[in-house]
Order: sequence, then C-alpha cells, then structure tokens
Amino acid sequence: MSHGPVEERARRMGAAGRETAVDEIREVRAARDELREALATVGVRLPSLGLDLVSLASPHLAPLVDLGRCRPDVARRLASVIRQAGTP
Repeated sequence: MSHGPVEERARRMGAAGRETAVDEIREVRAARDELREALATVGVRLPSLGLDLVSLASPHLAPLVDLGRCRPDVARRLASVIRQAGTP
C-alpha cells in the first residue's frame, strides 16, 4: 500500500514526531491559502501555487510552499504589486 507525502512524512518522523509533522503540514497549507487569498485581492493568480512534495516527503526539510510557474503577464503583474507595496 502506497502512502501520500503527508503520511510518508509522518511515518518517517516516527510516533513522537507525527504530531509535529501534522502541525507543520497544516501550517504550510495555511500559508499557501493565505498567499492565494492575498494575491487574489490584487488580481494575481498563480495557477501552480501548491505544496512542495519533495519537502513534504523529507524528514530533514521543512515543508515549503511551491510558488510554481506562471505566464509572463502574471509575473509582471506580481512584480508591479510588489513594487507598489514597497513605495511609501
């Protein structure tokens, strides 16, 4: 029976680390969702935004948000929003 990355991460961490693994995964999912919502408010959608499966499967890496890929116009829109946010 194969396991998904979440189950595999918890299994590799052992019984004592399972709760930590679950908390880390919840945190990275929440961060992804927060970023998706914030980007949507400024009209930016990253279609590949997700969780990094390599980091989820590793007992040695912290789970990461994968920003993915986007079209050039989306990258320019994101750059514009970032520049505007940095302007006092």
